[in-house]
Amino acid sequence: MRSAHTTRLAKLASTAGAAALAATALLCAPTAAHAAPPATHPGLTWAAISQGPDGTVHVGGLGGTPSDPYRGDTPASAVRPVLCLKVDGSPAPDGITPDFYAGWAQGTVAASRPVRGSRLNSRGAADSVCQAEFGAGWRMAEFHDGHYGPDLGATGGWSFWAYGDLPVGTRLWTAINDQRANPWD
Repeated sequence: MRSAHTTRLAKLASTAGAAALAATALLCAPTAAHAAPPATHPGLTWAAISQGPDGTVHVGGLGGTPSDPYRGDTPASAVRPVLCLKVDGSPAPDGITPDFYAGWAQGTVAASRPVRGSRLNSRGAADSVCQAEFGAGWRMAEFHDGHYGPDLGATGGWSFWAYGDLPVGTRLWTAINDQRANPWD
């Protein structure tokens, strides 16, 4: 038995030809409301390396916290907090000298509640974890968020400094924008 909706679509297609058929296909296409499949790729994780001056923290994959920014180091089935960052243009405090391998993120980091990596099926999904927990302007931190050089105009990698207090030794989901090392890759 055909539904009234299906009958109307069939009549429209028969009277308007191929253009109507194409429009019908677009109307019946899946929408953004349909959930994306779970992430399955190993993701990059970082940890707090050390606490610094004036409430700063050094995060990265250095100093005894091995990370794999090329393939990911933690299976998507693992449950970890997301390393969240809010960039607000904060200048580096005295005692922090940003360089390529330990830049200044110009803001504050925080750890979200732990989430399964499979839930991070897009960069938008990862950013939304940070926004839901900390508010507007927060996003998942990225491997290259550290700035250095004149006016902090250059970006580096491998670690960065920011304001914040993170649990030492806790692995945190961290994004990387130029390698396949994210759960959504």
